[in-house]
Amino acid sequence: MTSWNHTVVTYFEFLPFSSIPEIQGSLFCLVLLMYLSTLVGNILIIMITMTDAALQSPMYFFLKNLSFLEIGYTTSTIPKMLVNFLTKRKGISFLGCATQMYAFSLLGITECCLLAAMAYDRYVAICHPLRYTTVMSWNTCFLLSAISWLTGVLVALEQTTFIFTLPYCGPNRINHFFCDLLPLLKLACVDTYKNEIITYIIAVLCVMVPFLLIVVSYVRILHTILKMPSAGGKRKTFSTCSSHLFVVTLFYGSGIVTYLRPKAFYSSSSNKLLSLSYTLMSPMMNPLIYSLRNKEVKQALKRLI
Repeated sequence: MTSWNHTVVTYFEFLPFSSIPEIQGSLFCLVLLMYLSTLVGNILIIMITMTDAALQSPMYFFLKNLSFLEIGYTTSTIPKMLVNFLTKRKGISFLGCATQMYAFSLLGITECCLLAAMAYDRYVAICHPLRYTTVMSWNTCFLLSAISWLTGVLVALEQTTFIFTLPYCGPNRINHFFCDLLPLLKLACVDTYKNEIITYIIAVLCVMVPFLLIVVSYVRILHTILKMPSAGGKRKTFSTCSSHLFVVTLFYGSGIVTYLRPKAFYSSSSNKLLSLSYTLMSPMMNPLIYSLRNKEVKQALKRLI
């Protein structure tokens, strides 16, 4: 391992998102529109969950945290990407790259944990409704949120330090639109096989463990719903967690395919598109999913407007 002070590379350059120069302007407009939509949608969710009396419950406390995460998640990568669309020198400093990776990893890992906490909230609400107010007290909500953030902070710090203490002394061109793990490992001047194994282990622990907790929660929820006597009761109960289920599918689907697929199926172009889907598409869609499928959120938006 070498320290940051002994690193030869002090600047990383991003390769263009597309090899066709003529579509750079169209891509810039599309990404900018999606980014602004993400900001507006998530800010609206935060506003209504903070001000509307009907939305002062644990479910919307976690939704407010999720929207805050989504804003930071996209802002850690997309503004720099937009700047690179307009400049000839599409790059970032060594320290800036480390900072970007830390912020992106922190917010991504925290979101994985927060989605698991939201699944637990829905599990308690549906499977143990009489104990819901006792189990999901505000202290419990703050504790679950704090654990999610602390996990993100510690794991991201370890992972970023691990990546940026590698020696970078050769090529400095990243075939991506932000400082991500796998493209950076390819630029290191040493054999990174062990580093890749450790990276995959961390990904499995930080991504798959919350995912398995979500799966277990929804298996129990589905078992409880199926035992209900009326079809109307089943639909009404499922509707309370359907929005969260859509968000989990969107976020984890693209994330798992990006980071945990076999190397034989890895390509830089497909990786860029998949990365764009979970860094921008998922945060943009979340407010729409919750507002279109949740009557309380729709009513709160109407009152706000």
